[in-house]
Amino acid sequence: MKKFTFIAMLMAFILFLGACGSDTAKETEDSKGGTSGETTEESKSLTIEHEFGEATIEGTPEKVVVFDFGILDTLDELGVEVAGVPQANVPSYLEQYESDEYTNVGSLKEPDFEAIHKLQPDVIFISGRQAQLYDQFAEIAPTVYIPVDPTNYMESFKENMNTVAEIFGKQDEMNKELEDVDSRIAAIQEKTSGSEEKALIILGTQGKVSAYGPASRFGFIHDVFGVKPADEGIEASTHGQNITFEYILDTNPDILYVIDRDTAIGEDSSVKESFENDLVKKTNAYKNDNIHYLDGEYWYLSGGGLQSMKEMISEIEASF
Repeated sequence: MKKFTFIAMLMAFILFLGACGSDTAKETEDSKGGTSGETTEESKSLTIEHEFGEATIEGTPEKVVVFDFGILDTLDELGVEVAGVPQANVPSYLEQYESDEYTNVGSLKEPDFEAIHKLQPDVIFISGRQAQLYDQFAEIAPTVYIPVDPTNYMESFKENMNTVAEIFGKQDEMNKELEDVDSRIAAIQEKTSGSEEKALIILGTQGKVSAYGPASRFGFIHDVFGVKPADEGIEASTHGQNITFEYILDTNPDILYVIDRDTAIGEDSSVKESFENDLVKKTNAYKNDNIHYLDGEYWYLSGGGLQSMKEMISEIEASF
């Protein structure tokens, strides 16, 4: 009887040790793997398809290099930290990125690839000004090409904003921002739909002027906001159609929108002084005090960003 009792106790002790070993192994396995949510976050992979191919981003990027000021102002608005920016001609409303906290990665058209390589970024954002250098960027890190299509401005703008939001997990904030943008644009469209005034969009630089019509770089004033064009036949291009001041008088717009490129890039000149000459003073726009000088930093340097879009909307609102 005593022998049976001893064997039973021994078997129970062995079973107890086995259970403890199993629990210990499970805890060790759990501690290595973490919770299911953490594992998912660590292994999160997002592939962004774009014109030049695709960029696969692992996890949420921590080291971010940005070569488009519109995307930079979007990340700034969303509270996303960046590591490197081209510090030449940074718009004044983003001047904090000129500090030593951020790595200077060259200029918009002349990247410092050595500096970028040293940073070992998790993602690089580029747009049209760097398009030809895409392969060199992509050799360093996943590179997202994120331009705005002037022939389909709002759709491409929203696609870019949603791409950025998805990469950094900011979808809720972005949805609210885009709803506000849509609401404000709709209010402008309501005003322009009942107006017969026609506008001409001008880019001024060093005494020269170029015109922009529908489907061009600044053509969303017509295509999105609904402002009627003074000339339907302007050549659609990134650099605009070269014109003369005689052309402006012959077109005789009711509204003139003027973008000062010189001021935007920090050159010491005044487009307004050369623009408001004797010929322009004969136009309906001048006579009716309807010439609007748009902020070149938003329109020329950082267009396509969340902050710049809201400021551009404000300027068109003010013109009505």
